[in-house]
Amino acid sequence: MNKIELIATTTFGLEAIVKRELENLNFEIKEVDNGKVVFFSDYQGIARANLWLRCADRVLWKIGEFKALTFDELFDQTLALPWSEYIPKDGKFTVLGQSVKSKLFSISDSQAIVKKAIVENMKDKYNISWFKETGAEYTVKVSLLNDIATLTIDTSGESLHKRGYRVQPVTAPIKETLAAAMVLLSYWTPDRILQDPFCGSGTIAIEAAMIGRNIAPGLQRDFASKHWEVISEDIWREEIRNAYKKINVDLMMDIRASDLDEASVKAAIENADEAGVLDTINFEHCNFKYAIYDGDYGIFITNPPYGSRLSSNEDLSEMYEEIKKIFRRLKNWSKYIITDEENLEKLIKFDANRKRILFNGRIKTTYYQFYGPRPNEKDDL
Repeated sequence: MNKIELIATTTFGLEAIVKRELENLNFEIKEVDNGKVVFFSDYQGIARANLWLRCADRVLWKIGEFKALTFDELFDQTLALPWSEYIPKDGKFTVLGQSVKSKLFSISDSQAIVKKAIVENMKDKYNISWFKETGAEYTVKVSLLNDIATLTIDTSGESLHKRGYRVQPVTAPIKETLAAAMVLLSYWTPDRILQDPFCGSGTIAIEAAMIGRNIAPGLQRDFASKHWEVISEDIWREEIRNAYKKINVDLMMDIRASDLDEASVKAAIENADEAGVLDTINFEHCNFKYAIYDGDYGIFITNPPYGSRLSSNEDLSEMYEEIKKIFRRLKNWSKYIITDEENLEKLIKFDANRKRILFNGRIKTTYYQFYGPRPNEKDDL
């Protein structure tokens, strides 16, 4: 079949890593822009991208793009698109919108215009005047940027960070997509220690274990496009079967996760069990000061309490003073911390090798990366 154009949306700052993921899945990249990576695929690729992308938020199917300075232009050009090729006559569809630096700044009006144009298009194609909308869901999005309207259909449904393994939530958990990115941006490999002493519900450790065992992050969840007529059940069945075949079930890793909050550790254990990686993570209920930090060339990745995640009786300065002591002990480890603390380097008296601005939900954070030495050849033998 002909190529279709897809858009992997992502948190700002993670575009490069999502591009790398797509390239590793053998997709052809068209362009990388703020918060998105545009790539070419086919129907099979819709299933593959949704199942395998660890750091993207959604996979959108690009239906059309055009300049629209008036609502008449928006209506006419939306009407001209072949909506009946994608949405069946019983399809349940909603229209969402956003507008940035465009003359058509009213989001509600733009949504209404696009909805009306799609209905008129389908009335003509299906020769009916009323739609039951009892079938599969199709979320259409109209995005207006600098007067260019981009119309897409969301193939994912719920955001891709919802893996399906989080059976026990805790307060302010880090998103799974961001946790996976933190691991992929580090020097960690499955043969090296990974330690998270502020594990919360275990997301960083679980994402690392899934990466190590090559478990597709979407295997335990549903997708909107899985119920579409245009993508056959055979395509999904084949992609899911292939994903299961690629899992390295027997790979064991030294992943350590601990937290001061006992309820969080219990939740983390249940989540890891649901994800199928409990046997490769050592969970411990303890203060981060007393966690066991041993071994050479390990990887320290953590999301310590900060901002709204910090209760009033916790002392930031004391926490960072203890982190400084741990860093001094772990001389040949690589250390990675995500926090909204802009003065982290001054507080712990270490200069980061690299810093990335990332968003943990709506909180602007910095991902500090402190590189340790790589294991030498003798260590690898």
